[in-house]
Amino acid sequence: MLLLTVAGCSSQVSATAATGGYVSSNGAITVVAPPDRKPAPDVAGPTVDGGHAALGDYAGKTVVLNTWGSWCAPCRAEADDLAAAARQLADADVQFLGLNIRDSQEAARAFEACYDVPYPSIFDPTGAQLLSFPPELAPMAIPTTYVIDADGRVAARILDETTTATLVDLVTEVQESSAGG
Repeated sequence: MLLLTVAGCSSQVSATAATGGYVSSNGAITVVAPPDRKPAPDVAGPTVDGGHAALGDYAGKTVVLNTWGSWCAPCRAEADDLAAAARQLADADVQFLGLNIRDSQEAARAFEACYDVPYPSIFDPTGAQLLSFPPELAPMAIPTTYVIDADGRVAARILDETTTATLVDLVTEVQESSAGG
């Protein structure tokens, strides 16, 4: 399980977990225990393709929310992994949602086409929606990926580039901890 992997990376993890706080390794992945999770912000707006999407549209599902920009090298590096994880988790009651920031709509559309992104992305050229995340889980860089549990609470944050395996393991862990806690 990912939590065991994370716990093996830092002696601070077990002390933090014992006090019911945030579980974090080197700062790249933060996992929040179910009793300590806070509601996710109401992220919503027009999509890159001209539609509309909102985090609330996926109530009752686990949501992976990835912040990205076409200009961001780590975003380009992880795009195939995000798309693969979205496809792999499609039957596990998981929805992926992008949050495109500081971009032009044309560049964002080209990025989604190039990487065959199978989920919608909210178009937020000012990046204002990022300000609504709790300060202790604020995005510190792009990309930042959040896992929102089925109750609409922020369960995990990944700072920087991620992989298919990390996302699948983290989503599975969040779903299992939510079901048991």
